[in-house]
Amino acid sequence: MTELTLQPEAAIGGTAFSNDRLDPRTPPARLSRLLDADSMAWLHPADGTGVLAVRGRIEGAAVIAYCTDATIMGGALGLEGAWHIVDAIDTAVREGCPVIGLWHSGGARLADGVESLDGAGRMFTAMTRASGRVPQLSLVLGPAAGAAAYGPALTDIVIMSESGRVFVTGPDVVRSVTGEQIDMEGLGGADAHGRRSGVAHVTATTDDAAFTRTRRITGLLARPGRLDPNAVDDRTDLSTLLPDNPRRAYDVRPLLAAVLDPGTYPDPGTGAGEPGGPLEELQPRWAPNVVVGLGRLGGRTIGVVANNPIRKGGCLDSLSAEKASRFVRMCDAFGVPLLVVVDVPGYLPGVGQEWGGVVRRGAKLLHAFAEAVVPRVTLITRKSYGGAYIAMNAQSLGATAVYAWPQAEVAVMGAQAAVGILHRKKLAAAAKDEREDLRMRLVAEHQRVAGGVDRAIALGVVNEVIDPTCTRQTLARTFAAAPERRGVHGNIPL
Repeated sequence: MTELTLQPEAAIGGTAFSNDRLDPRTPPARLSRLLDADSMAWLHPADGTGVLAVRGRIEGAAVIAYCTDATIMGGALGLEGAWHIVDAIDTAVREGCPVIGLWHSGGARLADGVESLDGAGRMFTAMTRASGRVPQLSLVLGPAAGAAAYGPALTDIVIMSESGRVFVTGPDVVRSVTGEQIDMEGLGGADAHGRRSGVAHVTATTDDAAFTRTRRITGLLARPGRLDPNAVDDRTDLSTLLPDNPRRAYDVRPLLAAVLDPGTYPDPGTGAGEPGGPLEELQPRWAPNVVVGLGRLGGRTIGVVANNPIRKGGCLDSLSAEKASRFVRMCDAFGVPLLVVVDVPGYLPGVGQEWGGVVRRGAKLLHAFAEAVVPRVTLITRKSYGGAYIAMNAQSLGATAVYAWPQAEVAVMGAQAAVGILHRKKLAAAAKDEREDLRMRLVAEHQRVAGGVDRAIALGVVNEVIDPTCTRQTLARTFAAAPERRGVHGNIPL
């Protein structure tokens, strides 16, 4: 096992720690990798509870952090250890700073019986009490089982290293009860939760990369900055990042990168999205037809929600609506303005979607946007159709402003589909050799009357058609002019 040399006592808050060489799984070793150098101060004396809580800094911003001790009973939590976590969370709320949990724990201590379960329940209550008041992040570095699985799940953002494992019941129990054969990684590893369940917002291939991503996300939330419109330049015609063919799919992330300020971090090698770039994307492999993440515009942290046409044509569906809903509510709770980039043909149709709860889950997105009080600006790049038009932060849901590029369409459905329904008899009666010309004339007329953006501007549902070359400045000025507000609500895991 690799050993780590412990820094001098003063670097860890003056608390005595006798070993000159330290197991890298211990809380002091792991917390020192998360926090700024020489910033760690312990909140309680060293003890055998298996939990250490500290005060420290990340990129100069004050944070509270706690870490389970994998070297003591596999990090299992007893009542006293749970109380340390409760105290850390309550301290973060009092001081108004983020709180970060580092998890490597087998769950409640079996030998302690109900007492350990009571401690876990008090920990969950503290997390719920802090929800929406201060950012809570979880970094999973090893197994987090049973009660230790629900701890991260109650926080706002979950980062998993490749060695992280999250599950309520382990493979042995699953095998004995259901007969299913699976190992720990397949059951609750980073791929399972990053791609299948959506529990993990960020997955990283190494512990170092996981620490880097945690520091970057914490910095965006803890040091939001102030937006300076004068610092925003329009570097290019952003519409050139879209395909010439309006029906062709494309990846929206290069467009988002061009809208946001350039990234300033080195690539930590996570392989997810474009780490180190302008956008800190969350849940990139789960419901990827919607992109959500944090970045900066004019120096100010903003949240981004965008349809991604490269996946399912950019349609909304039950999972993507749920993913976006939770992100919108998190940003609203912490006062993070929202940019919504829209290119959506509607909701994905199908029996599976209806039975999968698209009505219930889609309603969550309507509720999230309608409830939000942070500045939220919508940019329609190509199209915004049907119920998805409303769900993607329409004016009727209280958007601060809705902008559109010149060729954008806003309608109940695409002109081709609408003409096929509205003029079915006329098309059927036309001569076969004239039918296609008639269809094209009817489509053009429908676009003029019911599509495009002229009608939307006349109705007031689009504020302005903007030149793609002026997009960044327009967005920055709009965000800067809007009063800063934050919602007063928790951030329940949807």
